[in-house]
Amino acid sequence: MKYVVVLAIGLFTTGLFAQGPNLEKDYAAIEDKVIEWRHDIHQNPELGNREFKTAEKIAKHLKSLGIEVQTGVAHTGVVGVLKGDKAGKVVALRADIDALPVTERNDLPFKSTVTSEFLGEKVGVMHACGHDTHTAILMGVAEVLSKNKDKINGTVKFIFQPAEEGPPPGEEGGALLMVKEGVLKNPDVDAIFGLHINSQTPVGMIRYKSGGTMAAAQSFTIKVKGKQSHGSQPWSGVDPILISAKIIDGLQTIISRETELTNEAAVITVGKIKSGVRFNIIPESAEMIGTIRTLDYDMKDKLNRRMVEMVETIAKAYGGTATCEIKDATDITYNDPALVTRMLPTLQRVAGDTNVVTAKAITGAEDFSYFQRDVPGFFFFLGGMTPGNTESFPHHTPDFLIDDAGMQLGVKAMTELTLDYLNNGQ
Repeated sequence: MKYVVVLAIGLFTTGLFAQGPNLEKDYAAIEDKVIEWRHDIHQNPELGNREFKTAEKIAKHLKSLGIEVQTGVAHTGVVGVLKGDKAGKVVALRADIDALPVTERNDLPFKSTVTSEFLGEKVGVMHACGHDTHTAILMGVAEVLSKNKDKINGTVKFIFQPAEEGPPPGEEGGALLMVKEGVLKNPDVDAIFGLHINSQTPVGMIRYKSGGTMAAAQSFTIKVKGKQSHGSQPWSGVDPILISAKIIDGLQTIISRETELTNEAAVITVGKIKSGVRFNIIPESAEMIGTIRTLDYDMKDKLNRRMVEMVETIAKAYGGTATCEIKDATDITYNDPALVTRMLPTLQRVAGDTNVVTAKAITGAEDFSYFQRDVPGFFFFLGGMTPGNTESFPHHTPDFLIDDAGMQLGVKAMTELTLDYLNNGQ
């Protein structure tokens, strides 16, 4: 009986949303601007909580459209409010604006050559996850909607969010801080939409999943203490590097031997290890940092407990001591099933039925999840790979590349989702 009801809703909404305002001329007119904005943002990337020039560019654009603008939200975030000609509900649209500490290898005319400091080291800075496209797309959506206020029954809130990749150590930031500062209030948001460009999905396609779609992410810091000695006399000390190697090996057995992977995926990754100063000295300590990804709350709790137990026990077995500190980074990105059912016909209309496909949950994480904890949300993936490509590069890599041709569909999708939600089925 449940499936019959869902099907009936789908058919009803398909018919309901079939007639919408024709904005094709607006979409065609904005495409070159969106690409130009994206190139400029790509060439001038900024790390989390330091997106000063990016925020200034966004705010200037929104103000030029007559949109009410608030700056300095969660440090460098920008929020715009556009009221339609008629009263109604409130839709929020979110784009993340920060870049990553990655040195770009692409040979592009708008390649990033920016450098900065991250965790005390000089690094290249690159939009290696496509946030430049998200920002440009939402700027385009703002322009299209501002020119069509007469077609909006309600209010649109544009959220340009900093530090999606995480704030610098010791700072708050990202979606969690925006929510804490009241970004979903005044006016109160009824639903929120977001997208993420994907370098391994062909241009013109949209991928989505109802329910849990992206993993909860946690960071961990493991500190190992041994006993310093001469490298030629390991028996006179306790080697923290050896203990670290055993801990890394042990952590992977939590995944491979203790986690029910047929239920949901889970990952433990050590991303950095630091120890020692000289080739012939066994150091006193070592430190590791890494990430945990889970899609199930019970699995998350078990992994956390076992990591702490294993780290302490392994270190003790080899004569040292160790601690494991775990911090939450993002929650599970959860697409509200009722909202997905209601809005899916919109995506199918703008992209074509065969170009909108369901996807499995992934162990990547998104702090969009913090918005979804407070209001129903729908987060989907937009194709950014040139069709027919034989090679595409993953996100967070120096070779990450996006085809500009994919962005117009992003503008259409976000605009049409907004109008259909506000103007139909209230």
